[in-house]
Amino acid sequence: MRLGEPMDSKLPWIRTVPQLQAARAEMLPGARLRAVSNAGRMLGDALREGPRVLGVKTLDNATLPYPTRFAFNGAVPLPWPFVLMAHRTLLVKVATEEGEKHVLFNPTDAAAARNTPFFKQLGDAMARRFPFAERLLSKRFESLETQLAKVGVRPEQIDVVAFDHFHTQDVRGLLGTEGAGRFPNALLLAPEREWREWDDLHPMQRAWFVEDGKQGVPATRVVTFDADLALGQGCLLLRTPGHTIGNQTLFVHADEGVFGCSENGCSADNWAPRASRIPGLRSYAETYGIDVILNANTPEYAGEQYVSMSLERSVVDRVPGDPDLVQMFPSSEVTTSAVAPLIRPRIEFAHRDSGVFARA
Repeated sequence: MRLGEPMDSKLPWIRTVPQLQAARAEMLPGARLRAVSNAGRMLGDALREGPRVLGVKTLDNATLPYPTRFAFNGAVPLPWPFVLMAHRTLLVKVATEEGEKHVLFNPTDAAAARNTPFFKQLGDAMARRFPFAERLLSKRFESLETQLAKVGVRPEQIDVVAFDHFHTQDVRGLLGTEGAGRFPNALLLAPEREWREWDDLHPMQRAWFVEDGKQGVPATRVVTFDADLALGQGCLLLRTPGHTIGNQTLFVHADEGVFGCSENGCSADNWAPRASRIPGLRSYAETYGIDVILNANTPEYAGEQYVSMSLERSVVDRVPGDPDLVQMFPSSEVTTSAVAPLIRPRIEFAHRDSGVFARA
């Protein structure tokens, strides 16, 4: 794989990836869609022809209710207003020119995320009408530090943290404002434009951001960028704007091939609606002649999100044993539940674990 220069002097082992630049520069939406998809296929081939990551481990983070109309862009004609999603964090160990490094993707502070305006209002309304709803819908998991310890990784060994986007995030506890935070040596990889826009949110985004979730974090703990990146061998972080302006997707070459992780979709079915058994998805895709169903709570960049989901589909491998599906692992995945009994994804990935970690 052809790599560019180091993205920042603080992280010389992270290199830029120039292969998508020409495709992204196409001005007409249709031409850009084709160009990005074609370039994504070639980039995926280069990724799978190279070495794998040393290890990847899924860490359970939180469960949450989410509006069905957002999860499937209004395509599901069923009366249940919510689905239940499982939000997860990925730990990836990679080989680099400077030795082994640990990447933590989507280490959401679940308690702080409850201050997201949309979810705070939803939680308050549920508490008034259904006092026991939160206990049933919100499952508690061991802390990320405890889960990391089980595979022999200490918080101070995390080199970088990144998020697919900054919806619901509060990074102050992770990085610290006056102290070192939960991951004292980690630098945050922050898409430059979204990091800046967090200070002056568009009205259509305000409901989904913790407004002061970055305030007081030292600039020395944040590395902003506007590029596609290689995070060591077998791991890419590619720009996939649309769901937010700085949305990005982690791609990992692991034991079962190349998979991606983002919240552009909420289930494997979002990236393969014509193969879905969820009521409404196949007919919606066929009616409108589309190949993906957006996670559509923020519609202002919907066209770009469609291009980004097409890029994701082109980079990753097919699901072993079910080639109609692609290996896109939603960072927040719809799960089969009594909340919406007929909404059953064709497959639930749940975990994407491979490679070797030294156990404590």
